[in-house]
Amino acid sequence: MAAPSTDDSTSAPTTAPTTAPADAAALAQRLEPLHSMIYFVPEVGEELAELGITRGADQYFAQRAAPMGPVGPGVVTATFFNFNPARVARSVPGVWSLAAPADVVNARLRAADRALRRLLGDAASSAAVTRASELLRKACEGATPEDRPLYAAHADLPWPEEPHLALWHGVTLLREHRGDAHLHALVSAGLSGLEALITHVATGRGFTVEFAQRNRGWSPEQWADASAGLAERGLLDGDGALTEAGTALRAEVEDHTTRMSLGPWRHLGAEGTAELAETSRPLSKAVLPAFAVEGAFAPRSPRAGQG
Repeated sequence: MAAPSTDDSTSAPTTAPTTAPADAAALAQRLEPLHSMIYFVPEVGEELAELGITRGADQYFAQRAAPMGPVGPGVVTATFFNFNPARVARSVPGVWSLAAPADVVNARLRAADRALRRLLGDAASSAAVTRASELLRKACEGATPEDRPLYAAHADLPWPEEPHLALWHGVTLLREHRGDAHLHALVSAGLSGLEALITHVATGRGFTVEFAQRNRGWSPEQWADASAGLAERGLLDGDGALTEAGTALRAEVEDHTTRMSLGPWRHLGAEGTAELAETSRPLSKAVLPAFAVEGAFAPRSPRAGQG
């Protein structure tokens, strides 16, 4: 009897190449501006003001929380994570007496429509936007709602028909899907919302200290107390910079986040992910002017940090 062949090249199952975690993380960062421009463009303030929501903080909490319904401050604090609970309570649930969540959702979509048409110009109706929206929709088929409350609420919303709005909706879903995973990673790392914010700012890739304190509602005293606690844990040095241990912890948080967020990219596949990365490059670049907020960001980052 002939010896069995050791060459399994014809019998081994073939599988499509999968997306590398590093590629998934890089694409998530590239897509981020296409979603988070909504927190900076004037159109959203104008649309929400039409509903009677005029304060900036009320507008932010209302537009992002609205898909969850008329929730209270506890739910918003839990899902947004790095805001001072007292700051949240000044807006929620009072904002729902000004406008119903469903009306806020529609106003936000109108704002996204106007802003993207302005920022993208003719590209808003281009083949690139249509193709990117198709790829995003396929990617979102691989996203799951378990342990992701903010993503799940947004995923219950219908997909817009217009390609540029489908693009924005898809990016929003993937952003909140990854964001919920990020909170899981931060809690697993033993970081509170404020500690997460402090360590994120210390990376130099997010908000400046002053803007983070003001925007998230933390006093300099609260910031200093939490920083002291992080220093006792060996995560910050005496100047508020990340130590080697702090840098390693933040790296593990990002790796944890990416591992929990690979479902959409595995579903899309390596080729689709690469195509989306290439297609979205000029689109993300086109919306960057929306982030021209003086004093808000560290030099290396145009985006809002989640902590």
